[in-house]
Amino acid sequence: MTVDEYLRFDESSPVRHEYVGGEVFAMSGVTLRHNRISRNIVVALSAAAGDGPCEVFSDVVRLRAASDTYYYPDVMVVCVPTAELDVIVTEPCVVVEVTSPSTARIDRGEKLMAYRAIPSVRAYLIVDHRRKRVEGHWRDAANADWIRDEVVGDGRIRVPCLDAELSLDVIYRRVDLATIAEPEVTDYEA
Repeated sequence: MTVDEYLRFDESSPVRHEYVGGEVFAMSGVTLRHNRISRNIVVALSAAAGDGPCEVFSDVVRLRAASDTYYYPDVMVVCVPTAELDVIVTEPCVVVEVTSPSTARIDRGEKLMAYRAIPSVRAYLIVDHRRKRVEGHWRDAANADWIRDEVVGDGRIRVPCLDAELSLDVIYRRVDLATIAEPEVTDYEA
């Protein structure tokens, strides 16, 4: 399928699809947990953006990550002018994906590489759906080196472009993390 065919197909479909190198992938539904986490992030970042130049978009806005790659990130911060009738974002500053059992590998692999290749992206945040943990990938400028950071527990995440921080307590507000058990770590004696 060509990009133009994909765009026409996706616009008329009741189900959203991502497009990577000519292949089309249907977006599955999300759990309430996933939706709560995403919503918490959108609400907090929207408050931080206020009436400034940046806007926060949720998972219904498509991102062109490359000429042959289109995704629907869970959250994006965009600080360049956009038209109200635009259906595709091309210059996000921050991209956020909330993991799920079916997407965690892609979020940490394929999407990590794609988002880091977008010159405007200053941060890519991978938010774990099982525990209070955010994996952050940061850079200060388009050609700067990427830095990986992991924030857990009661930590805070820096959000570039908005000059703000998100606490993990805000991200995971009203999310019952105890219902997904983490595997037990077995201690072995040497």
